[in-house]
Amino acid sequence: MQEAVVRRGIGVALSVVALLSSTPASAREALLFDGRKVATVIHSDDRPLELAAAMLARDLLKVTGIAPRRSADLQDCATLCIVIGNRGSAVMDAVVRDSGLDLDSLNGEWERHVRVLVPSRSHPGRQYLVIAGSDVRGAIWGMVDLTREMGVSAWEWWADVAPQRRKRLAVDGGHRLSKAPSVHYRGIFLNDEDWGLQPWAARTFEPETGDIGPKTYARIFELMWRLKANFIWPAMHDSTRPFYQIAGNAQAARDHAIVVGTSHAEPMMRNNVREWDDRARGAFNFFTNRDAMIEYWRVRAVEVAPFENVYTVGLRGKHDSEMEGAATPGIARDALAKAIGVQRGLLAAAQGKPADQVPQALTLYKEVLDLYGLGLKVPDDVTLVWPEDNYGYISQLPTEQERARRGGSGVYYHVSYWGRPHDYLWLGTTHPALIREQMERARQMEARRIWMLNVGDIKPAEYLTQYFLDLAFDHELFGQSARAHMDTWLARQFDAPLAGRIADIMTDYYDLAWQRRPEFMGFSQVEPTRPIRIGDHVRTGGSEAWRRIDRYADLVARAEAMATRIPVDRRDAYFQLILYPVRGAASMNERNLKLDLAALHARQGRPVANRLAQEAEAAHDRIVADTAAYNDQRDGKWRGIMNMAPRDLPVFARPVFPKADFPRKAGCGLDVAELSFVEGRPARHALTVHGWGMDGEWRLADQKGIVAEATHGALTAANGFQQRIILSYDGGGAINFGTLECGGRRLAVAGRFIRAGHAAAPVEIDRTISLTAASPAAMNEDWEVVPGLGSRQAALRAKLNLPSRDAPGETQPLRYVFETGNEAGAELRVVAVPVHPLTSANGLRLAVQVDDGPVRILDFETHGRSEDWKRNVLGNMAFRGIALPQLAEGRHEIRVHALDPGFLLDRIDVRLDGAADFYGAPPLS
Repeated sequence: MQEAVVRRGIGVALSVVALLSSTPASAREALLFDGRKVATVIHSDDRPLELAAAMLARDLLKVTGIAPRRSADLQDCATLCIVIGNRGSAVMDAVVRDSGLDLDSLNGEWERHVRVLVPSRSHPGRQYLVIAGSDVRGAIWGMVDLTREMGVSAWEWWADVAPQRRKRLAVDGGHRLSKAPSVHYRGIFLNDEDWGLQPWAARTFEPETGDIGPKTYARIFELMWRLKANFIWPAMHDSTRPFYQIAGNAQAARDHAIVVGTSHAEPMMRNNVREWDDRARGAFNFFTNRDAMIEYWRVRAVEVAPFENVYTVGLRGKHDSEMEGAATPGIARDALAKAIGVQRGLLAAAQGKPADQVPQALTLYKEVLDLYGLGLKVPDDVTLVWPEDNYGYISQLPTEQERARRGGSGVYYHVSYWGRPHDYLWLGTTHPALIREQMERARQMEARRIWMLNVGDIKPAEYLTQYFLDLAFDHELFGQSARAHMDTWLARQFDAPLAGRIADIMTDYYDLAWQRRPEFMGFSQVEPTRPIRIGDHVRTGGSEAWRRIDRYADLVARAEAMATRIPVDRRDAYFQLILYPVRGAASMNERNLKLDLAALHARQGRPVANRLAQEAEAAHDRIVADTAAYNDQRDGKWRGIMNMAPRDLPVFARPVFPKADFPRKAGCGLDVAELSFVEGRPARHALTVHGWGMDGEWRLADQKGIVAEATHGALTAANGFQQRIILSYDGGGAINFGTLECGGRRLAVAGRFIRAGHAAAPVEIDRTISLTAASPAAMNEDWEVVPGLGSRQAALRAKLNLPSRDAPGETQPLRYVFETGNEAGAELRVVAVPVHPLTSANGLRLAVQVDDGPVRILDFETHGRSEDWKRNVLGNMAFRGIALPQLAEGRHEIRVHALDPGFLLDRIDVRLDGAADFYGAPPLS
């Protein structure tokens, strides 16, 4: 237990450090706990602030070990009390009278608060730590800020991040006025809850309701408070009873001052999938059953009128599908406009005020975006919510004309998804750097009214949820990298000295998933569901698959080693937030890649195929065991929350683990496919020695410039008659790969040592010269670096304020120089991050010129759910090629011009004839 004093004005990361270390007392400190007594909590006499006071009291109990007194009466304040209330409430007015505190700065503000320590004028020795909100939620955010300064994580209940006990607890008592939230409505959508949240709630947490009921929602709303989210789209799948059909749900939202809306598929606060019965009401068809649909909407509009809502308007099918009964897109567009008009009339009547004074939103999801593009007229006060493509890439943002609309714009974003080309419902793997880049462009394009995040079951995506909502609340966080935010977040969850190394682990986890998510490793698709197939990581002969296996093995080793250093009371949290996702992703990759390698080696007659199948089976069993351990944590608290096979898709099924008989013969073989080292670039690569089913010994000799992790060994049935030996190069001097003696033969180790003109010079490896886009030598003022993004952890973005143009004109190009050793045919492959055009007025094009050749226009725009788009989002890369039939020997220059804003360039690969067809980025060393 340590003393904690937090001073005004320090950053979030330093706040954590201050909380975890002893510091001298501040002249304006508010001493909340002196080792014996804890401050009293006084609150406004309304339900949300009563609940806020209760939450603060629980946190104080966890931090100090003493339960504070709570009261709605200021007379119950002794020496120091924390007073929580909104401006104009009775208790806050009493504080103002007794202290002379001026709260005029809160007039007319949205969700802001003042916090300050003030003395009582009528009771000498009494002090008030005032948290005064401009409104109820402003006061709640002030309370949340205090709990954060006390060292309480937003995930103290939802991920079991135990607060640390303090011997003394003090916070700064200086005057502070909070900033207004950067986004007006910041929310989460509980979706695809069938395999986690709903069965957990129904069977484990709230069996008395048998569903996601008010007890569960109260916990969710408290989490939203801790994340400063104010808006929810409730769970709405067929597995879950509708929000408004479970007694207490709506009241729980009101009690927590949470704004309720409904998803893009549920206009007028209606859950169509469970509330619309075709047998009783007829078809959900606005053309043939209009009156029934209007009455259905009217009833709900009246029922929910007393609550705080943002109403989804519009018309789609009964569930997440296209409008029923529309013969053409034009007819659908006109019907949608009429439906919105009807709905606005119903809202005006239910609310007793003009429709333009009732908050409404139209989410332009899937086909609705197409209808909008056909000229749909949307009332000016309705917020347009722009979707991404379900895989992290915003489909479109507002033009200058659309930015002038009174209702403004918002964004609907996913970190969990069910649908084609493939679901990703198991683990949270969306790259934080992508979230930052996409939401930054949303902010720059003034889409700031609503940010809604599809969080699936909540539990697999804790950090991603917090990052999204932190950005929504405070736009100044865009001034730091995603990695910097992660460092700070991890310092809050675990010990600050460990945060950097845990962030290294998680950065590698997201980087590996960027190339391909664990759920996509079966290389299958859904809608229709297709069986898994041998993946593309082995199409180059297996070296790429082994590199990926090795990276995951190293990642798991680091994560498991770190687990032993985590304080005992936070090890459950570490398992949930770090170890389970890391090991799950690694095991899924190991299982699939080793089965792919087993198939490859079986065709080659190599008995290691059987060993690889056994290791793949062990990897699958680890997923099963880890998932069971997750659900058994905390005496079964989370039983049912984690499912390793959402929707029981083929990629999750227990595969066949083949076993074959191979002819036995003496001798050894070497696989040197991975042994390419570049002068001056430290690297570690594997040499594989294998046999044919008979025991044998091997020994390395005469290596220079490299160090082998082992210089001799044996090929036996226990290792599948194969061993991989890691060779390390420190970047100094030349290399002699030496020889390997095995089976009575001495074999030359035919590795490749590649000379480089200088440390950063592009070099040819496996007939490919790969050029990283974010090379300092290539930069100019039309482009900016996006840290952490892409196959090389940095991408270049054409600035968002660039005008679209049809030709390069006088623009300054990016310049990339490379050399070839002889004349050859080649393909220039330009690889991009698969974003969409910034607005409907922009394209997604580059102009590319090689040497003095013609300028080629490359258009990267995709349309709908094309096969091109599917490939792009499954691998987070889009590419276009330029044929270079005769690329001369010598120096060459590539010039790249941005023709549209927002283009994200990842890398350029010069693929000479015979180049290895890597799935991901070619190696640089």
